[in-house]
Amino acid sequence: MTYRADDVSGYFRRSLAAIRAQGEKGAQRIALLDEWISRPIDAASIESAVAKALATAHELRIAAHDPDAAGQSLASGLRQVRQCLIMALAERDLRGDAPLEEVCGAMTAFASCATREALHQAAAEFASRHGRALDAQGAPQDLLAVAMGKGGADELNVSSDLDLVFVFREQGETEGLRETGGEARTSNRIAASEFMHRVARRTIQLLSEATADGFVFRVDTRLRPNGDSGPLVAQLPMLEHYFYAQGREWERFAWLKARVMADSGTAGEQARRADEQALGAIVTPFVYRRYLDFRVFGGLRELHAMIRAEVAKRDARNHGSIDVKLGRGGIREIEFIAQLFQIVRGGRDPGLRDRRTLVTLDALAARGVLPREDCEALALAYRLLRRTEHALQYREDAQTHRLGGEPAEREVIASMLAMSGEEFEAALDATRGAVQRVFDGLLRSPETPDAPRAGTVAEGESPPAEGLRNRLDALRGSARYRGARAETRAAIEQVLAGAFADTNDEATLSRLIDLIEAVIGRAAYIALLSQFPLARTRVTTLLGRAKWAAEYLIRHPIVLDELLDGQLFEPPEHAAWEASVRAMLDAALVDGQPDVEHQMDIAREAHHAQVFRMLAQDLEGLHTVERVSDHLSELADRVLSIALDRVWPMVRLRHRDTPRFAIIAYGRLGGKELGYASDLDLVFVYDDTHERAPEAYAQLAQRLSTWLSSRTAAGQLFEIDLRLRPNGNAGLMVTSLAAFRQYQRESAWVWEHQALTRARFVAGDAQIGAAFETERREILARRREIGKLREEVIAMRQKMHDGHPNRSELFDLKHDDGGMVDIEFIVQFLVLAHAHAHAELLDNAGNIALLGRAGAAGLIDADLAARVAAAYRRFRQLQHALRLNDARFARVAPDSVASEREDVRALWRAAIETAAQGASGVA
Repeated sequence: MTYRADDVSGYFRRSLAAIRAQGEKGAQRIALLDEWISRPIDAASIESAVAKALATAHELRIAAHDPDAAGQSLASGLRQVRQCLIMALAERDLRGDAPLEEVCGAMTAFASCATREALHQAAAEFASRHGRALDAQGAPQDLLAVAMGKGGADELNVSSDLDLVFVFREQGETEGLRETGGEARTSNRIAASEFMHRVARRTIQLLSEATADGFVFRVDTRLRPNGDSGPLVAQLPMLEHYFYAQGREWERFAWLKARVMADSGTAGEQARRADEQALGAIVTPFVYRRYLDFRVFGGLRELHAMIRAEVAKRDARNHGSIDVKLGRGGIREIEFIAQLFQIVRGGRDPGLRDRRTLVTLDALAARGVLPREDCEALALAYRLLRRTEHALQYREDAQTHRLGGEPAEREVIASMLAMSGEEFEAALDATRGAVQRVFDGLLRSPETPDAPRAGTVAEGESPPAEGLRNRLDALRGSARYRGARAETRAAIEQVLAGAFADTNDEATLSRLIDLIEAVIGRAAYIALLSQFPLARTRVTTLLGRAKWAAEYLIRHPIVLDELLDGQLFEPPEHAAWEASVRAMLDAALVDGQPDVEHQMDIAREAHHAQVFRMLAQDLEGLHTVERVSDHLSELADRVLSIALDRVWPMVRLRHRDTPRFAIIAYGRLGGKELGYASDLDLVFVYDDTHERAPEAYAQLAQRLSTWLSSRTAAGQLFEIDLRLRPNGNAGLMVTSLAAFRQYQRESAWVWEHQALTRARFVAGDAQIGAAFETERREILARRREIGKLREEVIAMRQKMHDGHPNRSELFDLKHDDGGMVDIEFIVQFLVLAHAHAHAELLDNAGNIALLGRAGAAGLIDADLAARVAAAYRRFRQLQHALRLNDARFARVAPDSVASEREDVRALWRAAIETAAQGASGVA
């Protein structure tokens, strides 16, 4: 076979010559090389090759009981496999047959295999002298090799160091050796920590010692607690204490990619899984915080500055060269971008915890955290830079990331990537420039802390209003401000200075001060606003447009994160949102069991965020009031479905996997007219003959109501109103379908049938939902005596009017004569009076649509119906605007809606009073 790598790689050329000189053994290795070159290299083929190469070592260790000789054989076998693997990957890569994922995946698979074999060998050697290591309870325990960085992320390159941290369960001692028929010789027992230390050192030696066959991996253990000054191996309790007491910001980035690569193989698979879980329980809360953590921006900026300073020194010694890993626009900046958002958001979104850079970039794009075009540019750059890095390393198997400035060298590298020199240089400039642009956009230093403080007056400027000056003085003099860390106070001043530069509106700035006072103890939110001028600008815009928005932000500051979303103003995708929330809830576990409190917080935070996105779009004028209500109603439907699925498994008396239970919505949610602060009017129905069903579903209804309405640290989902159930507060919390049907046919009041016009199935068992809808339509389609119906409807309307007296001179859009309630009663009367003859009125289509249908059917004047529909729409718009500015009552000047009010009164007279007067028959 002719090898392309033979022309460009000195390492390949020398290795091939050495293998060919080995005669029959060399021929076997050439056969492995050619086999690997001919097809994609996967973990299974690597395991097979390692098994064959180490057959002698295994035999010596197990059958011949000669661990020392086995170690020599193992070290040689692993090095020979590595040599063939790198040669095969180089050849496949240069031929264009191996994508980046194959090269990195193969190297990482080999690292896992080699580390496992080395650990097993090292443990066997010392167990033959001291017995196995035991924990404090006398149970066998393993040494775990935790891969960090690229090894943990399945991203090793062909000449990477292998970053390892060695950990074990806890202090104990070895079991010692037993003589035939005798007790353990206590003189051979040593502390478990000493045993693990020796095993770790021997493992490193087996992997990294340079022999005639080369090395397997250079092993770097400096990422362990306290670095070189700390012990080589760490007990889990010690690791936990270190994270809590001394863990630094950059170590969170390092441990983000950590995974257990191998263990010493003596305690068994079950013990390994338990140890991995225990390690995960320590690492996860250190890396990922349950809140959005924007303070990491400052730490990452400092880390990047230190790296840049070091790279600058090297650049000065290597004029014209480029460090494709650590230089500007390099691999490390791409990794920082991905990891930054993982650290910030991963605590709330487990879907952002994947260790692989390219997968994370795709997830960021899918969530709109970064614009998709930026993520795609970063991914393109990552692939080019990693392939360039590999090409540099193929040449001499050297751990280099520096592309020299000599044109001839760059031409060689370009040819290895199947590019011309000009194409390579252009691609390199474009991709590195794109990385720098995105990186600088995220991590540029915030406004200088030396900028003038908000409220100070420059020459020629007008001073802020006295009220604002007093508010600023009060803020700066408050105990919480004075007790905050210096960097937090500086960040507050940056936010205020920027906001005062953005606007001079007193109400807006006063609301911003309210917000700062509310979150001053949560430095992450202050950091967000100071680090991201876009977020601050969007906040001030929202605060200026609606007082309710300001109060919502104060109650739920966690939604501030949404201001950075590149898709903030994109149409909501509720199905994708629901899938994301369900995934986060599935991951909220403690010891393998659902963490109910955390799940409730997740649901609340996710709902608040989605409502806030709708609010931002609403205030931008992107939706009509009707569309806002449609979105809020669909969101509530999905929350109810999620809640039901979470609560049923917690019901002690549940007797089936899936409940035969349905949630029926009435009122605003039933009519899809939900507002931002609307209650949910719900009725619970079941259809199940099991003897435990009544009690089980009663418990489900109670717990479901609690799950939805309880206030946790994350706030509340909804206020729940169950008074529309059969017999109201005197009735059972949950009703069987048969009992519901009987009640509606025999006992329900007319007003309860009015409520049915706006009822619909929203979550749970779809068959029960369909049965409910059938029953609803049958009830509404019954013939009724018009005169009696008229009396009942007018009486109920008067009762509602009396219950909402208006002593002001303003017109109450909802409750006064000629208002929204009148329109709703007109529609309900038309449905109850005429649906038996006009089936089109049976649909829960909304008041505006039903008015149009009634007009088209000739039941009311079509032109008047259209005007009243327009009046209803305008009333809702006015009500919506007033509530966004926190008006207690939705009231306006009577003259501003005089014509609309008169149209509603005219339709009331025509549809109910005049048309039904004297009617005594059945419609």
